[in-house]
Amino acid sequence: MPYEVPSPDPQGEAHLFTAPQGGQRLDRTLADCLPQLSRAQIQRLIDEGRVLVDGLRVKAGQKLRGGESLLVRLPPPQDSTPQPEDIPLDVVYEDDDLVVIDKPAGLVVHPSLGNVSGTLVNALLYRYPQMVDMQGDEDSEGRLGIVHRLDKDTSGLLVVARHLDALRNLMAQFQARTVKKYYLALLDRRPKTSTGLIDAPIGRDPRERQKMSVLASGKPAQTEFELLEDRYAGGRALVRLHLLTGRTHQIRVHMAFIGCPVVGDTVYGLRKSSIPALKRHFLHAHSLSFDHPRTGERLSFQSPLPDDLQALLESLREVI
Repeated sequence: MPYEVPSPDPQGEAHLFTAPQGGQRLDRTLADCLPQLSRAQIQRLIDEGRVLVDGLRVKAGQKLRGGESLLVRLPPPQDSTPQPEDIPLDVVYEDDDLVVIDKPAGLVVHPSLGNVSGTLVNALLYRYPQMVDMQGDEDSEGRLGIVHRLDKDTSGLLVVARHLDALRNLMAQFQARTVKKYYLALLDRRPKTSTGLIDAPIGRDPRERQKMSVLASGKPAQTEFELLEDRYAGGRALVRLHLLTGRTHQIRVHMAFIGCPVVGDTVYGLRKSSIPALKRHFLHAHSLSFDHPRTGERLSFQSPLPDDLQALLESLREVI
C-alpha cells in the first residue's frame, strides 16, 4: 500500500509522466520512460523517495492501474564538468587538431549517470587539458571532442577532436558519410551469403526502451558485411563489417536481425554467451579513414585484434 512521505529533495531534474494502461510494475514503467537509466538506478531512486505516484511513495514492485501521475526527481550532478583522470591511453596518432585512440574493451567513452568517472573523456582531459574549453560552447553539444562512440565492450579505433573547429569538420565528414569505418566480428552463425547489405531502419525498442531494434519507423541504417572465414567450431564465422550509417548498436542489432548474432552479445543475441570464457562481445573497430580537418590529407589507421580475441579465434579454428 502507498504511504505518504515528505517531499523529495527540491533540487534535481524533475520528470513528470502519465502511467500507460496495462498494469505494469512501477520500476518497469519507469525503465520505459527513462531509457538512459538502468533498472538498478530506477529502484534506487524509488527507495530514496525521488519517485512519487499521485503524490505518494510506493514500492518498486507496485502495479499501476494506468493514468497515474509519476513524478521523478533525478539527483543533481555533483559536477557537470568531467574531471581529468590519469588513465592510460593507447594513442595511435596525435597532432594539434586530433587524436586517434585504440580503445580497450571495458572503457566507457563519455561520462553519464552511473559512469561519472573512469571514462575516455576523463582520460583525454588529463592528457589534453585544453579540451575543457569546448565544454561551454553550445556548438560542441557537450561532446568534449567526441566525434563518434564505441560501446563499452567494443574495442578499437576512434578519432577525437582537440578543438572546436576540428570537431565541426569531423562531424561534417561523418554526416557526409565520407568517414570509412570497418569492424571485425565473430558471429554465432554463418550468414547465408558471403557478402551482403543489410538495409533495415533502427529505432528505440518500444517494449524495452534500453534496447534498439529494427523498426519501420526507425532511422535509416545500412551495414555491409563480408565473410572472411567460417572454419570455426559451432558453425561460427568471422566477418568484416562496413558501417554506412552510425546508429546506436547498429552492428549488433543488424546481425541479430539476420539471425547471426555477434558472439558474446547477451543483449541482442543469445541470452547466455555461447563462449562463457569470453567476458564481452566479439566486436572490434579495426579500420578508420577520414580527411584531416586542417590539411585535407586522407588518414587511414588499422588496429589488429586484441590478444584475447585473437587467442579465442585460434582456439576455435577447426583443422581441415
